[in-house]
Amino acid sequence: MAPFPLIKLGYLAIRQISKPIANYIKRQAKSSPFIRTWICMPPAQLYHWWEVNIHLRMMGLGKAKNVEKLTDKEAIELGGEMLGEFIIFSVAAVILVLEYQRGARREAAKEEKLDKELSGLKTKVEEMKTVSDIQKSQIRDLQKSLDYYAGLLKPSNEKATASANSDLNYVKQIFGSKQ
Repeated sequence: MAPFPLIKLGYLAIRQISKPIANYIKRQAKSSPFIRTWICMPPAQLYHWWEVNIHLRMMGLGKAKNVEKLTDKEAIELGGEMLGEFIIFSVAAVILVLEYQRGARREAAKEEKLDKELSGLKTKVEEMKTVSDIQKSQIRDLQKSLDYYAGLLKPSNEKATASANSDLNYVKQIFGSKQ
């Protein structure tokens, strides 16, 4: 429900910004013969002709054969209003397009950031797999070496135990047994 008041506020802001421009153009239309003759009056007369024909068709009376033209004053006023509304619409459309582009750029930047982050995570996972494989290989090699050396030390260990037992027996013979 929050976007609706924001849209309404944005519309009012655009109208407030564009209205002085539209009013300036209307004043220029009234004072400048070029703007009055070539910019304001033709669209106003065309609009008037369309409006009359549409009303007649809606009432079922058919197409008007001859539509009476607006007076210069009415045409200038209507053309100035139309031009002012066109400017308000144009400003709103430009703002809308710019806002869309800004949002699209922001989304593209966010998407690019997520893609880089995902790519970095994939790279780290691959590195961790490689390190894990290397460590597994090293553990296997160390285990083989340990097994080899344990096999070499085992008979020496038995000899040392036998030697230690004979030494113990010798010490018992010299000092006597306390049992």
